[in-house]
Amino acid sequence: MQKLSLWPTLAGMTELSRQVLDRSQCLVIKIGSALLVDERGLRRDWLSGLADDVAWLRSQGKQVVLVSSGSIALGRRQMGLPRGPLPLDEAQAAAAVGQISLAQAYADELARRGLSAGQVLVTLEDSRVRSRYLNSRATLGALLDHGVVPIVNENDTVATDEIRFGDNDRLAAQIALTCGADCLILLSDVDGLYTADPRHDPAAQHLARIDSITPEIEALAGDPGPDAKGGMRTKLMAARTAMQAGAAMAIMRGDTLRPVSALREGARTTWFVGTETPKSARKKWIAGMKPQGRVTIDDGAQAALARGRSLLAAGVTGVEGHFGRGECVEVVHRGRVLAHGLCSYGSAQARQVAGLHSDEIARLLGEPPRAAFINRDNLAL
Repeated sequence: MQKLSLWPTLAGMTELSRQVLDRSQCLVIKIGSALLVDERGLRRDWLSGLADDVAWLRSQGKQVVLVSSGSIALGRRQMGLPRGPLPLDEAQAAAAVGQISLAQAYADELARRGLSAGQVLVTLEDSRVRSRYLNSRATLGALLDHGVVPIVNENDTVATDEIRFGDNDRLAAQIALTCGADCLILLSDVDGLYTADPRHDPAAQHLARIDSITPEIEALAGDPGPDAKGGMRTKLMAARTAMQAGAAMAIMRGDTLRPVSALREGARTTWFVGTETPKSARKKWIAGMKPQGRVTIDDGAQAALARGRSLLAAGVTGVEGHFGRGECVEVVHRGRVLAHGLCSYGSAQARQVAGLHSDEIARLLGEPPRAAFINRDNLAL
């Protein structure tokens, strides 16, 4: 049983939050519908404050991804639909209308601060199907590399129960894993996890830091209610995913106008802080995978890997086995396994490009080559 870290002093909470935020290079922030939309429509003042926070994070050289609800809530108001649960077709129609307004609102607020926004709509299949996961990862990576702030939402216009994440806590954790984020912030209507429900137990104590999700911690989430969507149980599921990927996660109230600034100043929060970094967690995950094939390399490629470089196709002397793009292969030099890596090519194309330089690959395939045969971030030596 882990020792529970109860609510510290303001100075202690501020120090913990600043430590996590300052060392994080990529942050995912999840925004719920209630924060963005009220009975009058879009809360422009709140969105403006969030955009100020995003601009400050970007000025510190950090990458930011926003996972935002709100499209259905906005769309139903524009369409004049009644309150309460909507039939699936009307909910999807509302999402189609609301997504335009939501994306435009984010784009406008960020543009006023010199930032560009990009809309990314996903479904559960984009994480289940390997090729779609790789495409999502590449797209998010390209947006972030070019300084764009991705605005991610579940594609409610087409998603059905069978292909839904079901809540944006889980979606945000999956996005954090996909883009290799260091930090996930869940902006919520609660300020963290307690030893009991504070609404019913005045003796309930706030937990400031959790280092591992044990059965004891899971029990604090209580039983899922009849709606079983959102709530503390799904937040703990998100925390488990984030921590396994090497990301810290915060649960905090998001209704203040500058929530990230409030977090830096010691706002009451529960931090889930693991011992891994995203890079070390990913390397450990790759190292534990069962290889689907084998790639042999020459002396020059071996020396490059030893210096922390990526594996280029020019250094590959042989390809064995049958594997798809993004699957694990052994990297072998002079009969010795040097590494496991996720290959940027499927086995058929890998055999075609082995030993070739970029210009030769482009002529052979009729398209620009991938940056590396195996990227260094996908290599576990």
